[in-house]
Amino acid sequence: MKPKVCILRADGINCDEETFYAFEKFGGEPEYVHINQLRSKIKHLKNYQILAIPGGFAYGDDVVSGKILATELVSFLKDQIQEFVSRKKLILGICNGFQVLVRTGLLPFNHLGEMDATLAQNESGHFECRFVKIKIQQSCAIFLKPYVEQVIDISVNHGEGKFFSDNKTISKIEKENLVFCRYVDQNGRPTQKYPPNPNGALNAIAGITDPTGRILGLMPHPEKIIELTQHPNWRRGNVSAKGGLIFESMVKFAQQS
Repeated sequence: MKPKVCILRADGINCDEETFYAFEKFGGEPEYVHINQLRSKIKHLKNYQILAIPGGFAYGDDVVSGKILATELVSFLKDQIQEFVSRKKLILGICNGFQVLVRTGLLPFNHLGEMDATLAQNESGHFECRFVKIKIQQSCAIFLKPYVEQVIDISVNHGEGKFFSDNKTISKIEKENLVFCRYVDQNGRPTQKYPPNPNGALNAIAGITDPTGRILGLMPHPEKIIELTQHPNWRRGNVSAKGGLIFESMVKFAQQS
């Protein structure tokens, strides 16, 4: 059976079609679901195996990025989300979706309604829209284990992408093995230097998981490097399209769960 994927929609989300395509390409059964359909209970999260919160600018990123959608999820859909998580289903947040997951408290420690970290403004002082490199790390996301140490060319499109928290929280994140990808330089080494680290994220953190390994969030856009022709240098050779590994691994894991 193909796992059903809830592609969440709300005003300002604009990477929903790319996310739909990625999950469909790698064996999922995606469906567009507007948040109002969940609030009115026309549709229910319990009918899906994966919840995907795409990138974009939900509600125009009013106040701060992802804040309003996060508040809406915690205020009106708390019971549905708690049930979804308790049934050990999968959640993916990309860019704005990552910001939402952090602001709901689902990441990094699955403390729904409590913020333990944030995505702050880029240290460059401006919006970053280009390709960078990330490396998959050993983490609690066991379905990514076959891809550990792989380096991926990937797109970033954000103005508030600096993963930030206090030293105690960052130390706990590292100790609990929650970082599943980091920004790296041309030699594949994690870096704090700009431009390979596009936002100044602490410990070069590009994406994290919760302690169960079932909730993932990352600032870069894997759905934008599914096909080789999406790479800006695809005509020059020696490039690859590896963004699909995240979607493929999640779909396979959902099928086996």
